Amino acid sequence: MAARRISKSAIDWMAFSERIPEAQRTIYQAFKSKSDGYVRKVWSYPENPPAIDFSFYRARVATPAIVDEFEKTYKALKVPYPSEKVTPQIDVQEKEAQKEAQEFVKESNNRIEEYNKQLAWFKNLIQFDHMTMEDFRDSFPEIALDPINRPTFWPHDPNEEKEMAELEAQKEHH
Repeated sequence: MAARRISKSAIDWMAFSERIPEAQRTIYQAFKSKSDGYVRKVWSYPENPPAIDFSFYRARVATPAIVDEFEKTYKALKVPYPSEKVTPQIDVQEKEAQKEAQEFVKESNNRIEEYNKQLAWFKNLIQFDHMTMEDFRDSFPEIALDPINRPTFWPHDPNEEKEMAELEAQKEHH
């Protein structure tokens, strides 16, 4: 029975060790050695307990009726093992996690594809040393100097424009 229970819950230690960071390697090794010790201890026990020789006790006990009662009670005794109810819940969580992981991989691949397009665009861009202002404007229209809408590179907002207009008005009065 013990062998069957352990074989059901075997751990893939190789896959587990691949996911352990180097900083926690010693903790992992201590955990694995402790787990191996428990497994060895369980494997050292027989699958079924040794049978009790009630005839030996009947010959030695003064009242054999007590031994008969013990034997009857012992044979009627059934130790209930708890039923396993958590595995279906874990299976559902595992399927959800796999779906999330597949979605994340799909989204990541889409991001990688987009980043590769951007990288290809930057690789095909004229080198900065050789770029003219017109080339810069054509390549980066959202940040390039625009004499009509953005006469300077400063990120002007309406509040700053009011302040600048007030400063200019003060300069004209002086």
